[in-house]
Amino acid sequence: MDWKLHAAALAAKAIHPLSPWWAPVTDVPRHVLVPRWFTPGARGWTMVNGPADEGAWAAAAHSDTTLVTRVGPVHADQAVSGQTVSGLPTSSATLPSLVVSMLDHGRLAPGMRLLDVATGSGYSAALTCHRLGDEMVTTLDVDAYLTEAAAERLERIGCHPDVVTADATAELPGVFDRIVSMVSVPRIPVSWLRGLAPQGRLVTTIAGTGLIITAGKTPDGGATGRVEWDRASFMATRTGADYPAQLDELFAAGAEEEGEVSLSPFPVLNVMQAWEVWSMLSLMAPGIEHRTGTDENGGRLTWMLHPDGSWARARTAPGERTATVHQGGPRRLYDLLDEIRWRWLEHGELPVYGARVTISPDGETTLSRGGWTATL
Repeated sequence: MDWKLHAAALAAKAIHPLSPWWAPVTDVPRHVLVPRWFTPGARGWTMVNGPADEGAWAAAAHSDTTLVTRVGPVHADQAVSGQTVSGLPTSSATLPSLVVSMLDHGRLAPGMRLLDVATGSGYSAALTCHRLGDEMVTTLDVDAYLTEAAAERLERIGCHPDVVTADATAELPGVFDRIVSMVSVPRIPVSWLRGLAPQGRLVTTIAGTGLIITAGKTPDGGATGRVEWDRASFMATRTGADYPAQLDELFAAGAEEEGEVSLSPFPVLNVMQAWEVWSMLSLMAPGIEHRTGTDENGGRLTWMLHPDGSWARARTAPGERTATVHQGGPRRLYDLLDEIRWRWLEHGELPVYGARVTISPDGETTLSRGGWTATL
């Protein structure tokens, strides 16, 4: 297999030629780390066996694309060819340009000890081994199969980082100059602050948002930094084999109930595609599950569901610019969304990106900008 041409094309597409990550991206055979993956379809996820078609394997693995490697508790390595699996993605080989972007935010340099949080396929560990040296890289994941598979494949391509199976939010296996996380957290774990060396730097995303936080350790054991003018979204940390079940029962109930009816002055929005709005809404009401669709007449539909029992559904009819809203439960989720959209119209932006980040020694994380604050 001539994978080098594909790796060179990936580098040309994903990063600048003067980037210090150019050589690692061209030198790492990503296909070895991702031999099988899942593709989505109408009936679920289907496993693709890379070695069955080496040309397609090399092209797919060295494309700037996220390849889902685990759905629910089932890893692609353990699936039968052609088998359809249902559930939410629980691990992936993240698109290389995003991996490099997160590593860039880490401001890595030779001589620094790195903790790579969320081993996944092992690709970020491979890149950093090339840049920093094997002995400077520790990579960690909660899933024993992922770490075992990644360690074996990393060894096969000549990379030997310290691979650890552990909960990313528990005590860390050492002290590090840099912590870069490819999994999102609800707030900064206290263990990260304890495991960060003096003047160390951490990089992560906040669960349910598109916000990248970078922060440097302060003498009091906390950290300060900012929300970058960049965006990324990762799967959230998990402690078990799968994420909690989706709110299907609440969705079914909310689809039938009349609830409290109102008219929104705004059309239905796909919140998950509106990064600023989605991020701010998630900070105000963490844990919202969003669903979208269309009705038989072509009307646009959206649902918002929350574990506390709150629900909202809205419809914008074809040709209309307003939405009919139905809501129920302890909170009015759609009212929160409309408040955010009004704020955006009044100010021309939302305060989430570029916000100052202050992290106390006990992990309390506060974002602030222009008189606005939110504490995670």
